[in-house]
Amino acid sequence: MNNLKNQIKVNLTAIASAILLSISVSQVKAQQNVGILGVDHIGINVPNMNQAVRFFKDVLGFSPVTTLGPIALDHAWKKTNHMQTATGPVTIKMVKAGTGANIELFEYKDNKGSNLQPGGDDIGASHIAFYTGDIKQSVNYLKSKDVQFLGEPFLTPSGDTQGESWVYFTTPWGSKMELVSYPNGKGYEKNNPATILWSPKNPSEKSNTSKNMKTLSESEIRSLVDLHLAIWNEKGITKREKLMKEVYADNIEMVDSHFIAVGHKEINGFVDDLQKKSPNSRFTHVKAIDVNHNIARLYWQNGTPEKPNAVTGMDLFVFENGKAIKLYVFVDNK
Repeated sequence: MNNLKNQIKVNLTAIASAILLSISVSQVKAQQNVGILGVDHIGINVPNMNQAVRFFKDVLGFSPVTTLGPIALDHAWKKTNHMQTATGPVTIKMVKAGTGANIELFEYKDNKGSNLQPGGDDIGASHIAFYTGDIKQSVNYLKSKDVQFLGEPFLTPSGDTQGESWVYFTTPWGSKMELVSYPNGKGYEKNNPATILWSPKNPSEKSNTSKNMKTLSESEIRSLVDLHLAIWNEKGITKREKLMKEVYADNIEMVDSHFIAVGHKEINGFVDDLQKKSPNSRFTHVKAIDVNHNIARLYWQNGTPEKPNAVTGMDLFVFENGKAIKLYVFVDNK
């Protein structure tokens, strides 16, 4: 019966590993194939280009940069893009909107499309949200420019967006837009998520884009996994912390069958406790490290020189932006 239970656990471990590999590899393949780095611009139609430019420039302080048109559109183009055949030429301006995505303005002469702004619950309705460090100050300023607000700023009291204040306003031509502010972060960030939403309040993220998008080679991943073993064998806490910064993301999650440790501090505490309980034990490879895209698999053993395989298992790593973001620990039962 014990042999049967052990075999079931081994099979479940293999299945779990296969599922994790499948999900993570498919995500990486999608990222590599589509090649998207982020949002470049948001396009909106306006009834009067001069009016729109004045608003974005004089009221919001943005900078118009490029202009195209007027461009005559042929019948085939209009049909393909679901436009009225009698609509005239289009003029396009790209506006730099502070730190973040640009705004692309379209004005169609003799526009035969709908002149009604979509309602809040209409399919296709959208809005642009602008970040501000002080929402009250921004509201007061915009009100002095006769901008119409749809209510007063609301502070989210709980949930993922706890600490976020927001309020909607309208442009002179009736489009709905938003002011949003969360100077102390959002609620979900306290849970140490694997991914943090981009925000214009952290402009340094933009300058670090190339660094954050780093793709590791197989040899680089194997080197990091070797350092992972060095971390778990290192007796000194300070030296261990230094190695962790090289290998693990700040918000790494280590998932064991009995607990989840998040971040360097929690993992370091666990390793330190393990070192104290078994001061003469060391982790070593059982076989070569397997690498598949951003996934690595390490089969290990732990024990004394007299019995080096007292405990055996497998670690599964997920690498993102040059460091391990997930660590799944599987311990074999003997």
